[in-house]
Amino acid sequence: MSDRKPPQRAPGRQPIRKPDHVLFYGDNLEVLRDQRRIKDESVDLCYMDPPFNSKRNYNQIYNNVGSDDRAQAQAFIDTWKWDDHARSAHKQILGNDEGRYTSPLIELVRGLHGVLREGSLFAYLVGMSARISEIRRVLKPTGSFYIHCDPTSSHYLKLICDAVFCSQGGDFQNEVIWKRTTAHSGANKWAPVHDVILYYSKSGDVVWNSPRLAYEQAYLDKYYRFDDGDGRLYWRDNLCAAGTRKGRSGLPWRGISPTAKGMHWKFTIDRLDELDKEGRIYWPARGTMPQYKRYRDELKGKAVSDFWDDIDRINPVGSERLGYPTQKPLALLERIILASSNEGDVVLDPCCGCGTTIAAAQKLGRRWIGIDITYQSISLVLKRLEDQVGAPAWSELDLRIEQTGIPRDMDSAVALAHKRDDRVRKEFEKWAVLTYTNNRALINEKKGADGGIDGRVYFMTSATINAAMVLQVKSGIVNRGDIAKLHSDMLREGAEMATLITLTKPTGPMISEAKGAGRYHHELMDRDYDKIQIVTIQDIIEERRRLDIPLVKEVLKQGAKDKKKSGETLPLPGIDGSFEDNSPEVTDMVDYLKRGTAEASEAKPERAPAPRAARKKSREG
Repeated sequence: MSDRKPPQRAPGRQPIRKPDHVLFYGDNLEVLRDQRRIKDESVDLCYMDPPFNSKRNYNQIYNNVGSDDRAQAQAFIDTWKWDDHARSAHKQILGNDEGRYTSPLIELVRGLHGVLREGSLFAYLVGMSARISEIRRVLKPTGSFYIHCDPTSSHYLKLICDAVFCSQGGDFQNEVIWKRTTAHSGANKWAPVHDVILYYSKSGDVVWNSPRLAYEQAYLDKYYRFDDGDGRLYWRDNLCAAGTRKGRSGLPWRGISPTAKGMHWKFTIDRLDELDKEGRIYWPARGTMPQYKRYRDELKGKAVSDFWDDIDRINPVGSERLGYPTQKPLALLERIILASSNEGDVVLDPCCGCGTTIAAAQKLGRRWIGIDITYQSISLVLKRLEDQVGAPAWSELDLRIEQTGIPRDMDSAVALAHKRDDRVRKEFEKWAVLTYTNNRALINEKKGADGGIDGRVYFMTSATINAAMVLQVKSGIVNRGDIAKLHSDMLREGAEMATLITLTKPTGPMISEAKGAGRYHHELMDRDYDKIQIVTIQDIIEERRRLDIPLVKEVLKQGAKDKKKSGETLPLPGIDGSFEDNSPEVTDMVDYLKRGTAEASEAKPERAPAPRAARKKSREG
């Protein structure tokens, strides 16, 4: 186990030592192909939930109809398009670039091209062909691969997986049906309620820990109801099975011939004698076949079938929900990881999204590798792990996670700012906002008409009131006019403060303009802040400058822990920033924050004024 962070190194170089866990920020195909990053046969289990635009009409997908076929692939949006990346991957497969692809896969892609033509569905399948081929390479011989899909693509993906795995000694193990929702009305069709999970093994020697479920009480009460007086309930099971046998299982025993009844013993004659001595044979009235006593306290549970209807989707108002559209339940990933890996094994998720696979692997004592092309996902994974393990454990776990591809110096930050990749949008802005706010900000995902606002955070001003700060990121030349516009945007958004994060150093007129916006007095902390603040990327990277105002999430989290003991629910802030709760738990948390700040006042502050939006609503009310 590592007890320190890996030393700083130039971008692209190999880690000096092997970490326990790795988060890669970048294109998963590039990461998978780099054998310095993920070595051959180093992964025990891979679960993949690739993004796909399943909400579109299937006829539109198949026939490439609709302008949304050209939509950009953004964080949380499942879309693919036929672009230079897809063309390049297609060309590499047909040319068997560096011998990566099997003949069946090459022929399959060639055939699909003629059927599907060049559109979003074919782009998706070409991308999956390249990635699944690399995933097989990094799997150990005993490794397993699960790919999560919906009925619009599962049949195509099975063909691809067959061409990659089965043509090289692997095997198709299962098609798992996960009933993710209850029946709902559909337009002229049966209500769609399930997803498909395809399960493949790299070889016949695969890690498998047979999962078990508890039996229903009604089943136990119906069958395991017999008692010989020792308190052990049992079920009287058949000692014979259908069909005759010529071996010892077909011989007569204790005067009873199973062959005469067209059956055979389930055990050998010798084993039947042993079971009878152990009292495991029930002898009924003469003329009736003896029976085997199966004791209730020896049950291991019933085997899990390939139809999963016992794992519910994420509750819309549940504590597990993160707001990620394709988030999968933790229980779903726990079942897969427990079945197909052992403690200490390496689990890979090349599309880690909101981090459910990572969270489950961490909880179950596995090492893990996560990859995602958006920093928002990387940020969400880190924040989720921090919330899952708690503050004391997080400080130690954070040292054991290597984060690769994330800017660590000015050169890599500039490279991210100038990166042009139409599959992602505003990655530099998202990284800057989330890093500065310790992954607490809300990212503005709107295209255009965003008023230049890249994110916002809410901070506490009293026990019942919060206020907003808006954040804007600039990677080019900045001047005094940018501050004036940010000031205007702040007023328009009803925020109390604003922060400009800039790649270049601010000019003197910019600093003067920001100072001229005045000061904001935080009554709770009894501290004054510049209403408009300027933070440079150099401050964030080299000085590790971070937002130091207590945010709403931190107060709510601590208050929720206090209230959980009494079974109460802590309300979230309203849209106008107000709360309907003056409970002592929240007030105590506010007092705690005051005491923990060096500049906190000894006197209890008065109620801070609500943001403009709240005051306006109050007047209208």
